[in-house]
Amino acid sequence: MNHYDFDREIDRCHTGCMKTDALLPMFGRDDIRAMWIADMDFPTHPAITDALLKRASHPVYGYAAVPDEYWNSIISWLDRRHGWRVTREMLTFTPGVVRGIGYIINFFTRKGDKIVIQPPVYHPFRRLIDGNGRVTVENPLVCDADDNYSMDLEGLEKIFAEEHPAMMILCNPHNPIGLQWSRDTLASVARLAAKYGVKVVSDEIHGDLMLHGRKHYPYLDTCEEARMTGIALGAPSKTFNIPGLSSSWIAIADEKLRKEFYEWMEVNEFGEPTMMAVVGTVAAYNHAEDWLDEALKYIEDNIAAVQEYCREHMPRIKAVAPEASFLIWLDCRGLGLDHDGLIDLFVNRARLALNDGAMFGHEGDGFMRFNVAAPRHTIIAALDQLREALVKAGL
Repeated sequence: MNHYDFDREIDRCHTGCMKTDALLPMFGRDDIRAMWIADMDFPTHPAITDALLKRASHPVYGYAAVPDEYWNSIISWLDRRHGWRVTREMLTFTPGVVRGIGYIINFFTRKGDKIVIQPPVYHPFRRLIDGNGRVTVENPLVCDADDNYSMDLEGLEKIFAEEHPAMMILCNPHNPIGLQWSRDTLASVARLAAKYGVKVVSDEIHGDLMLHGRKHYPYLDTCEEARMTGIALGAPSKTFNIPGLSSSWIAIADEKLRKEFYEWMEVNEFGEPTMMAVVGTVAAYNHAEDWLDEALKYIEDNIAAVQEYCREHMPRIKAVAPEASFLIWLDCRGLGLDHDGLIDLFVNRARLALNDGAMFGHEGDGFMRFNVAAPRHTIIAALDQLREALVKAGL
């Protein structure tokens, strides 16, 4: 029996919502359907809303203390959901995973240091590296003819041995493809990192969004070398659709690795959660797990609907089903369009706002990232718009 209504359509326009209110500067028009940035169009769990409203109703918004309940909610969630046992000492707060990676880059590396990424990958990684005066080194994923992706471990070792990078940013699960790395693959990365003295930053913000009963493997929980080399980041934001609360966490198992960094975070007050971040996080981790389970089932059905629609009505577009997350990697190379032609098809002809695959690296050319965390009738309407545009274009 379902307890939550994911078919309910909510108008998010003019609410400060990036997905809808930033369409014009991002896509050049605002009369298009927003299926891009990675947040959900579902109302979040009532317990989260109630907790925030209760705290907001108190008339004094003074300096906020961080209760033990906040840290315990994170520790309990990671143990309950992933079997990963962390301690309070391993954790600190960060106001967003991207900001956290920025802190980590600035503390642990120097200008000119090399940092490895694995495109096609979440585009802010490159922006953080290049914008902070570091050097991006690419170890692209390997993709076969059936759109199956794997990590090039031989290429990674070659880069570690010859380029001597200071750091690697790992996306686990991998965005935009939605691939959950196996425990063996993660352990192999950790052993290479330990051998060559590379710190591994593991972005695990999609780790709670595992589909069809798959297991998420936290990098720090794979082997001793991972605990020695790793810095993990996660959040309730994607999980419970609360990214606007800017609540995320960093976990470091190795005491030597975390000691000076956490002291630096503390002295600069980077690790101090806001009042609403605390309230929302505790409510989410402690009271919203049933909502997540239902949302994931709904998302699984949305993904299946997209795949079936493409097979029946748009066979030249292949929907690559993710293992985690609510983002579908659409392989549009069968349309035979160049980059500008593909963008024109989606934005100006189909009137759809999706993330352009090329923004994740040139390996994403010919792909589009489709957010399906929305009511099913919205998903089908978007596909109908795309189908109509293809027919009119003779594709």
